Amino acid sequence: MLNIADTLYRWCREDRSFALATVVQISGSAPLPPGTALAVDNGGEAVGSISGGCVEGAVYELCRQVLESGEPPVRARFGYSDDDAFAVGLTCGGELEVLVQRVDPADQPHLTTALEEVLAGLSIAVAQVVDGPQHLLGRTLSVFGGGSAYDGTLGGRQEDRAVATQVRALLRAGRTGRVEVGGDADTCPEKLTLLVHTHAAPPRMLIFGAVDFAAALSQTGRFLGYHVTVCDARPVFATHARFPHANEVVVDWPHRYLETTQVDARTAICVLTHDARFDIPLLRLALGLPVGYIGAMGSRRTHEHRLERLREAGVSDEHLARLHSPIGLDLGAHTPEETAISITAEIIAHANNGTGLPLSRVPGPIHGSVPVARMSPASVQAA
Repeated sequence: MLNIADTLYRWCREDRSFALATVVQISGSAPLPPGTALAVDNGGEAVGSISGGCVEGAVYELCRQVLESGEPPVRARFGYSDDDAFAVGLTCGGELEVLVQRVDPADQPHLTTALEEVLAGLSIAVAQVVDGPQHLLGRTLSVFGGGSAYDGTLGGRQEDRAVATQVRALLRAGRTGRVEVGGDADTCPEKLTLLVHTHAAPPRMLIFGAVDFAAALSQTGRFLGYHVTVCDARPVFATHARFPHANEVVVDWPHRYLETTQVDARTAICVLTHDARFDIPLLRLALGLPVGYIGAMGSRRTHEHRLERLREAGVSDEHLARLHSPIGLDLGAHTPEETAISITAEIIAHANNGTGLPLSRVPGPIHGSVPVARMSPASVQAA
């Protein structure tokens, strides 16, 4: 639902009831991921998309029906129509399941607050019940401020605490996903499956080395939604004029800057200096940090020399295995712009466990399924 946060926030502020259709599960080559939503207000205005056009008409009519009748939330499944590819169905061959519910803003005031925080660029997660008892289907709970507080209710304090505990982990990782709770006395008596819609602050891309490749990479990284920082110890090269697409340009020794800046599991570190004076102390530090990706530019000979120096500096083979070097996928890139695409393609593949192979050579569905995050009752209590 957060893909249409701006319109939903306006409708909530106007206390305008609407029907919300949310993709809660996909299989095969469904065009859009879980969490994507389409909404229809009581005047018939529609916003959003759940399939790129394949089944929008049918979902729109289902939204109007639920909104006008006031009936409980309903689930609908759409798949490929073998008899008629132009009938209601996904011609791409995938299947998607949609939850359609009526939303009255006055009944869920926390949702208005959550949407406002999304528009302000703050971290927020909204957990939506997509499977469970009928009277809880569609209910939401919002987790704010990095997980320190939550609002809304799923029927009881025990259920709320159990869900909030799991949602915090997804919020810290900046990941949308499914969680399951309940079915036991330690969490809540009724088993619930929730889709957690997450809006996190942009992930960071730290580019070390104020070179031409860094200029192209900062532009590509910014396009992908990263908060991009370019860092170099040489003030004559590290300037905003040379890197207009970077969010920050920092003049400092790379390892010294990395020691003082904040990173997390979504951070991508790209070392483009290929100068041992900068590389070795920087990579020695970076390879011990809990970041998502670490890559370093250089030839294969440079890479082998770099590995030798890092081992001499005390870096273990386990940590060295995290290093992507030479950086990027084999796209035959030559220009800085092509190289930037090669690097970001590897970052995307690494983050999503992709093969990096052409889709024509990879069997099975194009889009993988979204995993269900599970946590045992013991780990819920420990968290």
